[in-house]
Amino acid sequence: MKKLIACIAIFCMTLITNVQAQKFADMQKSPTDIAYAKKSRDAKPDIKVIYSRPQKKDREVFGKLVPYGKVWRTGADEATEIKLFKDVKLGDTTVKAGTYSLFTIPGEKEWTVILNSDLDSWGAYTYDESKNVATIKVPVQESKSSLEAFSVAFKDVDKGYHMFMGWDDTLVEIPFYF
Repeated sequence: MKKLIACIAIFCMTLITNVQAQKFADMQKSPTDIAYAKKSRDAKPDIKVIYSRPQKKDREVFGKLVPYGKVWRTGADEATEIKLFKDVKLGDTTVKAGTYSLFTIPGEKEWTVILNSDLDSWGAYTYDESKNVATIKVPVQESKSSLEAFSVAFKDVDKGYHMFMGWDDTLVEIPFYF
């Protein structure tokens, strides 16, 4: 019995040592975040956005790091995903409930916002325009304060939500209506 207890103790000490010595990969440089559109704190969401938050790090963002006129994954790492829990109207298009990639084409004065049916892509390298489900053009606004990290937030409005995306001194507002 003493030998069994000693073996178990040695096994546990070895296990603890191995766990403590475990090397983790470098932490994600652009942490993943989720933004929800919902009517109250305890309500189920109407819209959910999963995205990575790149940091400004004293860089010129729009027009340089994120070129104007080119499709952008709208964040970092994997393409941003948006889940619609019910049908919504985006511009003139009714979009069925479901999960989509959210791409943008930033411009100095306006952005094109794109919902695309292709999922699980890294970046915009495999972006396929033929899989676009809806697009809308929205004007660029100057944010009241500079944002270090790319951010997404929702505002509850009559008959829907406005999704705000901002980074550095740039802000766009995208209307979603039910």
